Amino acid sequence: MVRKLSRGVALAVGLGVLPLVAACGGGGGDKGSGKASTESSPVAAVVAPAKVEVIAELTGCEVKIRTEAEELREGVCQTSAGDYLITTFPKDELKEVWLESAAIYGGKYLVGPRWAVSAKPDVLKQLKAKVGGTIRDLSQPSSS
Repeated sequence: MVRKLSRGVALAVGLGVLPLVAACGGGGGDKGSGKASTESSPVAAVVAPAKVEVIAELTGCEVKIRTEAEELREGVCQTSAGDYLITTFPKDELKEVWLESAAIYGGKYLVGPRWAVSAKPDVLKQLKAKVGGTIRDLSQPSSS
């Protein structure tokens, strides 16, 4: 009984503190990986966790898992607003490697802790309002 009560109190405290910690987090992007949007998302006060199914649910999509691997999971969403790919990673370092690789294609990506979403820019703006994150513009490498 005491153990259940302790867990309940710990859970309640954790859920109460989570929005405060997320709201106070820094919004700056990684300067070495592309430009970060400075637009804040008034709707998504808490950035979505790194789970394909959770991000898909928050965006109103019934996701189809495309890739299940140790380094990443990918799910495809097809909606009336547009199609997009949700990719999650077990570590932020793997996300950064993935983004470096994606930079050869250029484009914009919605990026959060251990996740990235690939879509057209207008779709990314809509998704950002739902899941938070930062829009990164990955520039084509310059040819020498």
